[in-house]
Amino acid sequence: MAKQDRARLTRERVLTAAAEVFAAQGYSRATLSAVAERIGMTKGALYGHFPSKKSLAGALIDESRRTWVSLRTEYDIPSTDAGGVLEGVVAGLAGRLQSDVRLRAAVRLASDCPVLARALGDVLAEVHNALAELVRRAQRDGGFPAHSPRLVASLLLIVMCGLLHAPAGCAEERGGPGAERLWRLLFAVLSGADGPGRASGDDGALSGP
Repeated sequence: MAKQDRARLTRERVLTAAAEVFAAQGYSRATLSAVAERIGMTKGALYGHFPSKKSLAGALIDESRRTWVSLRTEYDIPSTDAGGVLEGVVAGLAGRLQSDVRLRAAVRLASDCPVLARALGDVLAEVHNALAELVRRAQRDGGFPAHSPRLVASLLLIVMCGLLHAPAGCAEERGGPGAERLWRLLFAVLSGADGPGRASGDDGALSGP
């Protein structure tokens, strides 16, 4: 295997190990030694790829942005029904949060590390704005009820991130068939009759992500 390929594969192993440590222990308790031990590397060898814990965390946050862009590209196909795109993007992102430890770690880093919170906040703001725009499109093209688009986007993000902290008894809802039923229920409620928070403008917009 070429030296460049070995370096790339090692970097991927380091990122996954770091994500597992960050997701389990948080930023402040995680150490580079713990990351290195997880994959049988020396700390010196790890420094050859990432010179600090902050650089490792930053790499995971950068990757979270690429994951989001990839997901939106996968589901937002021209001429596709806007409501279907919205549901696909939301379910896809929720699924990745459950299955992708790197993405989960990035979300935890936002609350654990103030230095990096702004960087991930920018990513979440991108997600929030994109979801709000998809809601507007679904309202124009598919008859989605006239709830505040930004309020709906906020609700979707809150549910997605909240599921990461759901009690163990909610495991079925966090992944597998239960998750699909949960999203069908949520979209059915959003598409239902008039209710509190129904508005044609952007009332309820977040001041941040």
